[in-house]
Amino acid sequence: MMSGFFKVPTPVNEPVKTYVPGSPERIELQNTLRAFKSQQADIPMYIGDQEVRTENKKPLSPPHEHRHVLGYFHEGDAGHVRQAIAAALAARQRWASMPWQSRAAIFLKAADLLAGPYRARLNAATMLGQSKNVYQAEIDSACELIDFLRFNAAFMTEIYAQQPKSSPGVWNRLEHRPLEGFIFALTPFNFTAIAGNLPAAPALMGNVVVWKPAYTQIYSAQLIMQLFKEAGLPDGVINLIYVDGPVAGDVIFKHPDFAGIHFTGSTAVFQQIWKTIGENIQTYKGYPRIVGETGGKDFIVAHPSANAKALAVAISRGAFEYQGQKCSAASRAYIPANLWDDVKQFITEDLQSFKMGSTEDFGNFINAVIDEKSFDKLAKYIDAAKNDPDVEIIAGGTYDKSEGYFIQPTVLKVKDPRYVTMCEELFGPVFTVYVYQPNQFEEILEIVDTTSPYGLTGSIFSQDRYAIDLATQKLLHAAGNFYINDKPTGAVVGQQPFGGSRASGTNDKAGSVFNLIRWTSTRTIKETFVPPVDYRYPFLQQD
Repeated sequence: MMSGFFKVPTPVNEPVKTYVPGSPERIELQNTLRAFKSQQADIPMYIGDQEVRTENKKPLSPPHEHRHVLGYFHEGDAGHVRQAIAAALAARQRWASMPWQSRAAIFLKAADLLAGPYRARLNAATMLGQSKNVYQAEIDSACELIDFLRFNAAFMTEIYAQQPKSSPGVWNRLEHRPLEGFIFALTPFNFTAIAGNLPAAPALMGNVVVWKPAYTQIYSAQLIMQLFKEAGLPDGVINLIYVDGPVAGDVIFKHPDFAGIHFTGSTAVFQQIWKTIGENIQTYKGYPRIVGETGGKDFIVAHPSANAKALAVAISRGAFEYQGQKCSAASRAYIPANLWDDVKQFITEDLQSFKMGSTEDFGNFINAVIDEKSFDKLAKYIDAAKNDPDVEIIAGGTYDKSEGYFIQPTVLKVKDPRYVTMCEELFGPVFTVYVYQPNQFEEILEIVDTTSPYGLTGSIFSQDRYAIDLATQKLLHAAGNFYINDKPTGAVVGQQPFGGSRASGTNDKAGSVFNLIRWTSTRTIKETFVPPVDYRYPFLQQD
């Protein structure tokens, strides 16, 4: 067993800064935003010890101001994917043999750098590149990523401390080896912290990584890479490439040293990846680890005893923070008729008070959706709802992409609990309500459970403990993160390990020991100090 001397410092969750007017953090962040806006970044790929630039430069623009160019990234091709794999494999042996304390020190240093000199820079990059308001950026790109880095180091020590019993004359021990090959980290646009954690978690456990971020997150991804390098991450351990997804996949999933994928993104993409890995399974040296978190159709179900005001606030925050672009965002609700009039009034009042616009105006609660593709998809759902006699638009229903990709937060009320927006993931600020009769609560739980293929997050609002217990039992597999009298978003590292099952992913719980163990291959060693010198057991003795 490990002694306490070898444990990393006990982590605590990073405090959230307020950014109130006149505060030092607000002034620093505003200055950083202005500085970033006034220059155009030149963003290379990071492969081994090289900053790689190409002739194919692509612009990056704020979703809320799509005519402004923040900079250009250098797009790569299949050759750069092969180069990144080679760089990772070249670094593998030395990195895997580095003492775990030294690996932990690198990522703990990265956490402290992010808590200090990198905080305003990464928050500003997230606000500009991904259109997150100051609070959403702070809890994501600062606090959550800091927490991932610190808590993962502590969870790693727990894994290494798990050792078997030894009988007299025998010493049994476990070695938690990194996987044999390289890890592919495929990361999303919507959380800077996830984009940082997906390559960092396997690397902490001694693996080498090829990291491909979503193009719409590259502006902050390159800052994460700079953070890791300043913290002392050796060349080749994490290689950051900007390559079209199918191009990268065509190289990676045919490579014999492919050892695993750490993924967050769409269900369709993840299922195709899983299929491709299966088709190529005979190619690999081992069975690759497939770890992924995908979509959600996250619910709020209210019992007739629920507090109407608390329910309305959970909807306002859970559905519309970061424009509903969270895997965990509330997108459907089941509200009893006895509460609906009050809840409707409270929600309408909230939405009327929302200000929408640029993230640089700290008074804006709502900002832009990520890109034109997302905007157009959401607009089609809204237009279809407007033309459906069985759908009532309670609030919102407008959109405009002349300056930025702005969708007004929209609430729909439907007569059919299986209307399309109650079933399909929209990933935007469109929220659908079905009003049911109070005596139908148990029937509604069945509908909640069977409406969607997903099983990510959900919540129950009730002041009746029997109803809470019933919902908890009936919705056993409907949500991997289940909330009681709270919105279904905002999981905190070290407090609510995050992940769902069904079509929502492998439920390996990011930010927990359960995720980190997936990036190890355990070797059992038995050492016998005085081995026997005669094969005969006592039962062979003659009477």
